[in-house]
Amino acid sequence: MSRIIILLATLLYAGASGATMMELAAHAMPERLRAADSRKPNIIMIYTDDQGYADVGCFGSKLIRTPQLDQMAREGMRFTNFYAQTVCGPSRASLMTGCYPLRVARWHNISDEVQPRLDLREVTVAEVLKAAGYATGMFGKWHLAGPRQDDYLTDLMPIHQGFDYFFGTARSGDVAPVRKPNHLQLMRGDKVIETDTDISLLTQRYTDEAIGFIRNNHFPKERPFFIYLAYNMPHVPLAASKQFRGKSPRGLYGDAVEEIDWNVGRLLDALKELKLDQDTYVVFASDNGPWLNGGGWGPEYGGSADPLRGNKASNWDGGMRVPCIMWAPGHIPAGRTCDEIATTMDILPTLARLSGGHAPTDRVIDGHDISVLMRGDPGAKSPTKAFYYYTHTFLEAVRSGRWKLHLPRPAIVPWLPNPLYWKRQFKPEDDIEIKNPMLFDLETDIGESHDVAKEHPDVVQRLLELAEWAREDIGDYNRVGKNARFFDPQPHRPDAAKWQVKRQ
Repeated sequence: MSRIIILLATLLYAGASGATMMELAAHAMPERLRAADSRKPNIIMIYTDDQGYADVGCFGSKLIRTPQLDQMAREGMRFTNFYAQTVCGPSRASLMTGCYPLRVARWHNISDEVQPRLDLREVTVAEVLKAAGYATGMFGKWHLAGPRQDDYLTDLMPIHQGFDYFFGTARSGDVAPVRKPNHLQLMRGDKVIETDTDISLLTQRYTDEAIGFIRNNHFPKERPFFIYLAYNMPHVPLAASKQFRGKSPRGLYGDAVEEIDWNVGRLLDALKELKLDQDTYVVFASDNGPWLNGGGWGPEYGGSADPLRGNKASNWDGGMRVPCIMWAPGHIPAGRTCDEIATTMDILPTLARLSGGHAPTDRVIDGHDISVLMRGDPGAKSPTKAFYYYTHTFLEAVRSGRWKLHLPRPAIVPWLPNPLYWKRQFKPEDDIEIKNPMLFDLETDIGESHDVAKEHPDVVQRLLELAEWAREDIGDYNRVGKNARFFDPQPHRPDAAKWQVKRQ
C-alpha cells in the first residue's frame, strides 16, 4: 500500500512539474530497490580440461550422465558453436586475455612454445573485474606460468595476474616430474602445500574451496565476486573419488565427468541457498576438444566430439568447438539454444560489460561483447565475422558464418612438439596433407566430410583474403603479426622462421 501511495504522489508531482517517466520512476522507486537493480552481478567461469563436445548429456552423450549440467541448460542457454583453442595452455591464455594466443605477449617474447608463460603486462579478465570492485578467486589448473610442475615462474602465477586468491596446480599431471597418477603439486597462493596430492580428490576440493570463497569472502563485505574454477579433469591421468569411481557406463573417463557434473550441481545449490542465484552468471565450457587415444593412455581415456570431425590438437572442429552452457536466472532466458558463433575470447569483453568495468583500449582485443546473444535478443547475430583456427603458431583454417576453409598444410605437422607422438592421437582420415584449400559448409555438413571448394570459388577467395589478414595482423608460423604484442627486450619470436614449410 505504501508503494502505491508513493507512486500516486509522484504521479501528481510529475503532472505539476513536467517530469519525465524516467525521472518519475527514479523518484518513486525505494532506495533499497534501486540499489538491488544496480548491483553488480557475481560471475563464475567453469573450465573443464579436454572434455569433448559430446561428453555432456544435453550435447548428445548417451553414456555419460550429467543431470546437473542438463538442468543448467534447461534453466539457461546452450551455445552450439562455441570455440576455444586446440590445446590447454593457449586456450587458457586466450580466455584470460580475450585474444588469439599468438597475439598475446609472453615471457621473453617466446611465442612458439606449446604452453605459454603469460606476460604480466597482459591484462587478464581477473584484472578487469578486480578494477571493477570484484573479489577474485581462482581454483584449479593455471597452466600459464611454465611447461612443467617443476619448471614454472612463481611471478606469473594467478595471484600476480589479478586474482586475490589461488588454490590449485601450476599444470596438469601428465607432465609431473615423475609420471605417476598421484604426483602433483598443490598450491595455495604462491606456496606449495602438497607435493604428492591425491588427484582423485581435486574436483571435490576445488569445489569446496570455491564455495568457501563465496561464503567467507562475499559476506559480510557485500562485494561481487568472480570465480575461475578450472578443473583438471577429464585430462589424463584420469581419476575419480571413491564415490564416483567405477560407476559410469563410460568407464573412468565417464566417472571423472560425472563427478564434475555433481560438483557443478553443488555450486549452483550453494548459490540458491545463499539467495545469490538471481545475481550470478555461470559459464561452463571446456578448454579444447578431447583426446581420442587418451594422450597415449588408451582410447578409454579419451572423450568424444561427435558429430564433429577431429580431436584435441587438430583444427577440425572437434579440436576446438566445445560444449558451452550459460546460466543466469532472470538474465539469460531458460531452455534456449544459441547457434551463433561465440568464443572464449568473448568472455573478457562480455564480463567487462556486465560488471560495469572496462576492457583494455590500449591494445587489440579479438573477443566481442556477446551479451545480446546471452539475453536471447530477437534476431541477435554473432559479432564474430571471422574465426581463425591456429595450431600454436600455424594458421590452419578460417570460418566465416557457415563456411570453413582449411588452408594447405602437410600431413605430419612440424610445428607440433614431437610430431609423431601427436600423429598417433589422430584418426588416419584426419591426419592428412591438404594440397589445395578445402571448403566446408558447417550448416549442412557439421562433420566436414564434403569439400565444396570447386562449387564456391568466390567463397574460397573471400576466406583466403581473411586468412591473409590474420597472417598480417596476428601472425603465422613464419611471420610476426603487426599487432602481436612483445614487452620484453628479447627478439620477437626468435624461432618464428625455423619451420621450413611452404604453402601451396
